[in-house]
Amino acid sequence: MIALYLMTINLITFAAFWTDKVRAERGDWRVSERTLLALAVAGGTIGAIAGQQVLRHKTQKQPFASRLRMIVLAHGLLLSWILIRYGAR
Repeated sequence: MIALYLMTINLITFAAFWTDKVRAERGDWRVSERTLLALAVAGGTIGAIAGQQVLRHKTQKQPFASRLRMIVLAHGLLLSWILIRYGAR
């Protein structure tokens, strides 16, 4: 169930980055940075980083890029803690 959730949230997050990129190019209404970051916090960090790199979208935009890096770091620390705490059984 966790793997399915993570796959889904990362696909949704990547799609949100793609939608925002397309809308930015057209001059249309955008996906809010708050929404993009919330999706990353919800587990979509891989989708967010992939969206940034593959689409070349929001890679330099501050403070967005710094906030996303902090989310990635927090998720990395959480994953490390989980692996240390529960992985060695």
